[in-house]
Amino acid sequence: MMENEVKLTKLASCAGCGAKVGAGVLAQLLGDLKVLHDPNLLVGFDKSDDASVYKVSEDLALVQTVDFFPPIADDPYVFGQIAATNALSDVYAMGGEPKLALNIMAVPADLPKDAVHEILRGGYEKAYEAGAIITGGHSILDPEPKYGLAVTGFVHPSRVLTNSGARPGDVLFLTKPLGIGILTTAAKVDMASPDAMALATRLMTTLNKGARDVMVRYRVHACTDVTGFGLMGHSVEMAQGSDVEIHYDVDAIDLIPEALELAAMGLLPEGMYRNRSFAEPHVDPGDVILAKQDMLFDPQTSGGLLMAVDPDDADALFAELRQAVPSAQRIGVVKPYTGGKRIYLH
Repeated sequence: MMENEVKLTKLASCAGCGAKVGAGVLAQLLGDLKVLHDPNLLVGFDKSDDASVYKVSEDLALVQTVDFFPPIADDPYVFGQIAATNALSDVYAMGGEPKLALNIMAVPADLPKDAVHEILRGGYEKAYEAGAIITGGHSILDPEPKYGLAVTGFVHPSRVLTNSGARPGDVLFLTKPLGIGILTTAAKVDMASPDAMALATRLMTTLNKGARDVMVRYRVHACTDVTGFGLMGHSVEMAQGSDVEIHYDVDAIDLIPEALELAAMGLLPEGMYRNRSFAEPHVDPGDVILAKQDMLFDPQTSGGLLMAVDPDDADALFAELRQAVPSAQRIGVVKPYTGGKRIYLH
């Protein structure tokens, strides 16, 4: 038992990736910053991608990312696991393998030492599972706890996956169900069932390693992990970066049933509204009911990978994904951009 039982989520004003600055606001904040040009920088922040990629040699590029957030679980060990899993995901989304990591931690002065240790233990165990080494880090005092990792991974320069390489004809796959943001919001007011929260925890602590290991064996033209901007936010970034439009079969998307019920009741995270504000102008919702739309804008924490796959590889990749990920979903297609909206829901 810990020295004093503490509910971490009660110490935070918002949870997990729902704490992210909105995509539209972020673009404005970064808009006019001067950036040093370097031909070896293969991916920078200009494409709103998951991580930066820097070419070191003809055979090696470094993938670098950083991610941290306030507690999304009361159990310190589980919070550490989720935060680390989420941070490692950005490297997997680029097709890379995590190798090194640094802890980033903010803790209240009165947070029990056992709780701090358990957060770190959760992070270390997920890094170990990923094959990465945590080599140190930095911590500060803060009334609101936060934890995450800065991660460095390796990838071959010619095999880097970005969110802007989708091509007309590509088939779209997703590897985890949606609804995490709604469930964790409901949990804060004791309106989520134990079974639903057990599912949410299992999903948030599942590395995207299995998805990545399947993905790199096929012709995947673009990839991103679906996190704080929701499926719609990340899809808009992919469609804009690739200059295509995306068509989704909403019935093929795995929506967590209890989260859908809560969405129909109007129990939605603040981040969902930020995501709507950014992405909705680019989305044609068709006749999809509002509750399902809301779930597509729902901010995910440690969500799955969204892949745009060559149509000739789609069936084989799908067959392998079914054995490797929590929820293999074939959810849509990429089409040439015809002007107007970028995302179409059917």
